[in-house]
Amino acid sequence: MRHGKKVNHLSRKSAHRKAMLSNMATSLIMHKRITTTLAKAKALRVYVEPIITRSKDDSTHSRRVVFSHLQSKEAVTLLFRDISTKVADRPGGYTRIIKLGLRLGDNAEMAMIELVDFNLNLLGEKAGAKAKGTRRGRRGSKKAADEVAGVIPPEAKSAKVEAKKEVEPVAPAVVEATAQAEEIADVVEEPGLVAEAEEPISDETIPEEETKA
Repeated sequence: MRHGKKVNHLSRKSAHRKAMLSNMATSLIMHKRITTTLAKAKALRVYVEPIITRSKDDSTHSRRVVFSHLQSKEAVTLLFRDISTKVADRPGGYTRIIKLGLRLGDNAEMAMIELVDFNLNLLGEKAGAKAKGTRRGRRGSKKAADEVAGVIPPEAKSAKVEAKKEVEPVAPAVVEATAQAEEIADVVEEPGLVAEAEEPISDETIPEEETKA
C-alpha cells in the first residue's frame, strides 16, 4: 500500500517516467510554455523547479547536476544564461499551470504550464495598471489622469501661462483704439457736416463745357 506517498507514478516505470520528465523539462526551458495533461504538468512542476533554483548558483558543480537531469547542452546553456538572471529575485514559484479543459479523444484534463517571468502579455498588463491614475472626482478627473500618465507635458503648461501673460498688456491698447473709433463716429454724425453733404448741386457750379455737351 502507498499510504501518505504523494508521488504520481503516471502509470509508468521509473526509467520511463524520468526520461519523460527530463524531455518535458527541456522543452519547457527551450520554449517557455508547453501543453500537456494536468497530471503531467503537476509532476513536471515538482521536477523542474528545483532545477531552476539550482541554476541561480552558476558554478561547475551546479551545471553538472543540472545536466544530469536534462541531458541537453542547449537547455543547460539557456537556463544558466537567460532564465537564471530573470528569476534571480523570485523565491520559488517559477511556473504557472493553466487548465485548458478536456481533450476530445479520451476526455483527459489538459493544462498549459509556463514560466512566470516570460509571459510578456501579463507583464505588460501589470505595468499598464500601475501607470494608470485613480479617479477621484467627476471634474478634472481626465486631466489629472493625463498628468499622472504623462500625457500633458510640462512644456504645454508653461506655454499656456506665457500666452496669458502676453495677452494682458495688449488690453489697454485695444481700449484706446475703440475710444478713438467712437470719437471719429461722433464727428461724422455732426449735423453741420451732414447738411453740407445733402445740399443739391446748382447749375452755377457746373462748368460751361459740361452744359454745352
